[in-house]
Amino acid sequence: MAEIQRFDLVVIGGGINGAGIARDAAGRGLRVCLLEQADLASFTSSASTKLIHGGLRYLEHGEIRLVREALTERERLLAIAPHIVRPIRFVLPHAPGLRPRWQIRLALLAYDHLGGRRLLAPSRALRLDRDPSGEPLKPDFTRGFAYSDCCVDDSRLVVLNALDAAERGAVILTHTRLETATADRDGWNVVCADMASGRRFHVQGVALVNASGCWIEAMRQAAGLPADDRIRLIKGSHIVVPRLFAGDQAYLLQNPDRRVVFAIPYEDRFTLIGTTDVAYSEDLREAHASTEEIEYLCESVNRYFKRTAHPTDAVWRYAGVRALYDDHAARAEAVTRDYDLELEHAATGTAILSVIGGKISTYRSLAEAALHKLHALVGGSSSSWTAEAPLPGGDLPGGDFEAFLTGALRRWPFLPGPVARRMAHAYGTRMERIVGGAASFDALGEHFGAGLTAAEVEYLRAHEWAASSEDILWRRSKLGLHLPSGAAERLDRYLKAPADGARARLQP
Repeated sequence: MAEIQRFDLVVIGGGINGAGIARDAAGRGLRVCLLEQADLASFTSSASTKLIHGGLRYLEHGEIRLVREALTERERLLAIAPHIVRPIRFVLPHAPGLRPRWQIRLALLAYDHLGGRRLLAPSRALRLDRDPSGEPLKPDFTRGFAYSDCCVDDSRLVVLNALDAAERGAVILTHTRLETATADRDGWNVVCADMASGRRFHVQGVALVNASGCWIEAMRQAAGLPADDRIRLIKGSHIVVPRLFAGDQAYLLQNPDRRVVFAIPYEDRFTLIGTTDVAYSEDLREAHASTEEIEYLCESVNRYFKRTAHPTDAVWRYAGVRALYDDHAARAEAVTRDYDLELEHAATGTAILSVIGGKISTYRSLAEAALHKLHALVGGSSSSWTAEAPLPGGDLPGGDFEAFLTGALRRWPFLPGPVARRMAHAYGTRMERIVGGAASFDALGEHFGAGLTAAEVEYLRAHEWAASSEDILWRRSKLGLHLPSGAAERLDRYLKAPADGARARLQP
């Protein structure tokens, strides 16, 4: 058997919290190994509403601390990842008979000031019968508000955190399952299985981080820990339909049941609608948007927009299961989105940190808090660093995305505008590593459609752990929405074929 690798920290779970913790730990000089049973962001972390936001509705539940932290993080993430985190303006139509206008105005004033907003525009009242943002709405809605938040490519945010961790020395093992973890006085002995080959191997860690999301209980069992009854599984579903409205603005829509639903411009041609909140107890790998949820989301937007959505319009539907801290709220949507970091010790005194709850907006501060909790056990630098260090590709001059895109179009004039914009958003300054010195589009190799070339595929495979068409078309990008039928199969054939000399030369 090969020599067992020893780490300070073994992180279980390649979602946003696991990737964020691995990045923070590696940057503190710790030896880090991250284990993920599938692809990075395969489950909940690629099934969000794609927002970095405080969560306006959480104010109604009294979660002031959570909203403040999330709003503070919103500005930080916009600064360190201006290529994948983007400002977006929300319109909130006032619905007579629901929350009164004065209550919404007060909430938005608090939202403006809680997180020390500096980069985003403040909220304001709107006359929807006079403002262009009211044009897509039914004439019943004459008053409303506008406020600012940010949107994000959630799965790319996960990948970029893992990439930064790897470049700082972390070992990132995808398609690798933890089978057992046994504690002794020197730490944890972890038995892993390579999901592709079935090969088993061991790693050791001084401490273990259970950031496996909705698999948190299964991982506790694998580590020989007692069951934890503080976990509540809540499913959230979304649909994507052909675009319901023009403009760059998004909408926050109130429902008679006091829930809210977002309608967000998505991938140029579509509208993203979500989310639901329902208790979940079925197979975690089979979570999907139910007929009832899809109908609920369509009914929600149809109350407001002139152009209606029908369940058969959905070109994509997805669902994610969140493992939330059970605060015994009566309604699923009221369960806290705050996180809890539980540091436990096995009988030998060996530590395991369980990550419960959280939202994508607070992943960075959660990781920072986790490393502070673990510092006495694993060492490393005690200095926080992730709030200012750009994520890979995020070092845009002046943080100005449009100026960067203009420069990219000048340098590579053969790139179609939409392709250049997509790549600039996805890769930022690392677009150079894909397009490089190419003098024509053909120089980027085989074209799979929608601007996806062999050069980009090879970059994703070599640097971002992409192994299948699903990894590339639905997590590293959303090109699956744009490519014609049969493109995924063609891409999979390419990925399985032996590399020839021409293809090898495309690798960065």
